[in-house]
Amino acid sequence: MPTGAYRELEHRWRALAQGDFIGLREVRCGSTDSTLLCAEIGDPYLPAVAIAAGVHGDEPAGPWALLELAESGELDTRCSYRLWPCVNPSGYAGGTRCNAHGVDINRTFARDGSSPEASAMLAANHGMNFELSLDLHEDSDAQGFYCYEYGGGEIGRRVTEALAGEGFPIDPLDVTFGLAGPLDDAHCVREPGRIVADVLKEALLLGGLSYSLAIARRAARHALTFETPTGAAWETRLKMHRLAVRSAVAAVLEESTSTPCN
Repeated sequence: MPTGAYRELEHRWRALAQGDFIGLREVRCGSTDSTLLCAEIGDPYLPAVAIAAGVHGDEPAGPWALLELAESGELDTRCSYRLWPCVNPSGYAGGTRCNAHGVDINRTFARDGSSPEASAMLAANHGMNFELSLDLHEDSDAQGFYCYEYGGGEIGRRVTEALAGEGFPIDPLDVTFGLAGPLDDAHCVREPGRIVADVLKEALLLGGLSYSLAIARRAARHALTFETPTGAAWETRLKMHRLAVRSAVAAVLEESTSTPCN
């Protein structure tokens, strides 16, 4: 299992970009020397899907699952994709939740972004609209897969049903829910594997905007955060993320019209 192997991850993305089907660029993080990789796949006139991974550096399965989805050609060609392979390279390299400056990037997406990484992503996404946004995370307390869902609809439920159908554990969210964050039952609806919260209420409780909260407010029709259990085997976590992404894209395609949203 890779832990902190950001250079290997970067190398794999650069090798993948040698082909014709993916565009890869570096987005500079403000006035710093740091950059984020941004990959684009597909016809921009197709329904657009944004996928981010690695905002917390100690949650390595998301970035590798996203890489495997791109390498294997599993992403549905009826959509276009903007992919952020690793939002927190310095944290990923060090295996830490926060970046090298001790900042939890996933609390810094308000307004124009209060971290260099968040500012870079928000600026790059400016003017874009997405049918679906996915943010790939992990949870050390989780008993199985679960997700946060914003924007209405049944995308998250479709995802958990797909994973359960393949025999993957779904977190009942009885114990994990109390450990996962600031939400309580007065501010959201929860069921096994799925938490549906109001964007504004969660932002107030959180004390900042996560990536999913920010993109749900500004640019995405549906936004979901996926959480896999770090206690599960490495390959299991990768498979869970990959199936969850494929299921979410399939569900939003079924729901959406053919009108381009970007």
